[in-house]
Amino acid sequence: MGQRLGQHFLVDAAWRGRVLDALQVAASDSWIEIGSGRGEMTAELVRRAARVFAIEKDPPLAHHLRRLAATTPNLTLLQADVLKVDFEALMSRSEQAAPGARILVYGSLPYYITSPILHRLFPHAARLAGIYVIIQQEVAERLVSRPATREYGYLSVAAQFYTRPEIALTIPPGAFRPPPRVTSSLMRMRAPGAGAQLGISDPREFLGFVQACFAQKRKKLLNNLQALAPRAQAVTWLAAAQAPAAARAEELTLAQLASVWRAAAISGATYRAQRSDDSDGSS
Repeated sequence: MGQRLGQHFLVDAAWRGRVLDALQVAASDSWIEIGSGRGEMTAELVRRAARVFAIEKDPPLAHHLRRLAATTPNLTLLQADVLKVDFEALMSRSEQAAPGARILVYGSLPYYITSPILHRLFPHAARLAGIYVIIQQEVAERLVSRPATREYGYLSVAAQFYTRPEIALTIPPGAFRPPPRVTSSLMRMRAPGAGAQLGISDPREFLGFVQACFAQKRKKLLNNLQALAPRAQAVTWLAAAQAPAAARAEELTLAQLASVWRAAAISGATYRAQRSDDSDGSS
């Protein structure tokens, strides 16, 4: 069942109401729901929105949702692994089903695959009117963290590159069944992110480079850059970003990281992350 897949169901009606208020669902909206579970939020969304595409992997839960879809014309069930869903095709399908509608994403994400799911969504953020996800509070704080803080890392940069992340709600364990061992947060993420002002033509290449910069987060950035070039050359890359040679990656702003990347790219150094969809690069 759902718990086997790491799901915690938002069963508290009062908290569902607060989440729905934060979502600000419009009657013309088209929503993609990730991990629909037993359908508590699905039922609320289909009552309020023009169209809902519910993604659920677990067969018994999908069977329950299929019965709901049979009596709800504006609900489409996708029994699928969210990490294998073609979001580009799904958004096109949504646009065809509800022309002119805003497309938004909602999901209470299994904690153990939060980062991979976010990395699946981020490249589509500009096409979405909003991404709303319930995640572990600790991860939420990393998404919104700023440079020179302990939480700031690769996942912070990726989220802020594509979106403007905000913590909309803090939700206690008791709102869920079974209750998780941690506090949760509802994140609100909307495009454009800071990356829109940086003129980066290859976001994947850039974020792969950033992931390399955070590979050993507590060490000097220069140590990580020396895997790509001699020390003297790496020092010039940092100088291009007006960053001291002793700086750590966590001390650089997104714009500074972009400057370092450009300087490295001009010199011919490249780095493309092979696992940027399943690792936050901050360990």
